[in-house]
Amino acid sequence: MILLRRLLPVLLAAVLCACASPGGGPSLTVAASSDPENVLLANVYAAGLRYYGTAARVEVVDDALATLDAGKAGVTTGFTGGLLARFDPDSQARSPESVYRAMVGALPEGIAAGDYAVAAEDKPALAVTEATASRWGGSDLTALVRNCATVRTGARTGVAVPGAVGDCTLPATREFGGDAELFEALRGGAITAAWTTSADTNVPDGVVVLADRKPALIPARNAVAIYRRNELGPMQLRAINEIAGVLDTAALTDMLRKIGGGADPQSVAQDWLTANPLGR
Repeated sequence: MILLRRLLPVLLAAVLCACASPGGGPSLTVAASSDPENVLLANVYAAGLRYYGTAARVEVVDDALATLDAGKAGVTTGFTGGLLARFDPDSQARSPESVYRAMVGALPEGIAAGDYAVAAEDKPALAVTEATASRWGGSDLTALVRNCATVRTGARTGVAVPGAVGDCTLPATREFGGDAELFEALRGGAITAAWTTSADTNVPDGVVVLADRKPALIPARNAVAIYRRNELGPMQLRAINEIAGVLDTAALTDMLRKIGGGADPQSVAQDWLTANPLGR
């Protein structure tokens, strides 16, 4: 019986595919921006859709949200905090649940959201040297807030970062061409904190990523899929919501590391899904 329950989703997928229109029918487009993380996330959700019988393909576009809004894609993916910043940049929501609720309320008419991945987060994070954390007397963001007057931050060029952490308004962020230059400046004392993210694969040894404990000081960014309302069927919605229940930050980091090493995003996503089947 256990084996049968595990095989049911696969058998259902086969039935659905067999019932498709001649030639396989139109596929569902999952739009992705060119950012490697978004491409990965789109491929993860596309793999989930295919798992339950939908012919799904990822299309990389200039503006995935605009593509979805125009009806040229059925699904796109992202992170709750980033989507909220796009649709309601003045929102003060910070916790995962409040950011998700605010995001859902800010989505354009005709666009809905699946469940957010509670365990899959990649939000802005600040890293300091171990010496700085020791001097500040802590390894979470409250230590940075206590030392706000002395903080000088840096980030990779083009990375959007918050202008404040809690009550600490930060000075202009110094930009660096890449992670190597950024963390060299951190270790050399040119900056006191470097912006990274909670799923970054390039944080070097000897650097501490400051924890954002409750209450959160930086808005949450949890993986989520959004889609055109009333255009997805029950099994497609099931796929989206089950991905949210299985994906976690460790998996995101591991998959991003593989892609950074040259692996194909679709293959990486499919391998992850094979190791973490839905419907269990």
